[in-house]
Amino acid sequence: MADIDWTPALVEARLIEAADTMKRLPPVKVQGYFNTWPVVRPEFADLVGREPEQLRLGPPSAAAISRMDEALEWLRWLDPEDAKLVWMRAEEKPWKVICRRFGVARSTANRRWDYALNVIVWRLWGRPVPATWSARFVAQRVEFVSSEK
Repeated sequence: MADIDWTPALVEARLIEAADTMKRLPPVKVQGYFNTWPVVRPEFADLVGREPEQLRLGPPSAAAISRMDEALEWLRWLDPEDAKLVWMRAEEKPWKVICRRFGVARSTANRRWDYALNVIVWRLWGRPVPATWSARFVAQRVEFVSSEK
């Protein structure tokens, strides 16, 4: 992690990748139950008029799962509401749904999302974020330090 020059865009990309990896994980099933029915093969007449089945990507690689676990740990650095907002955005939910969920305007949701990404970047640089810092100040510090690198 130390050899990567973290930016808010890179953190966002990693969180989106984590959400995609989470979708590709196999479903959790109750163990001990199984199906003894034989697989029924449909005939051509049964398939006429049906929608084609959705193709799914295969299971994620071990490296993708490790990166997902790492990105999920980053969400612990945020307030629970901000972590939910960032995760909903990583799942590519529309801003309208996010705004309705949190009861805020789009500009406020965008500002909170931007602040959360900047907090993650600041923490990935190995620096604590003082509680007295405002969202705007954190964004300015991240921009200033990343321009110096």
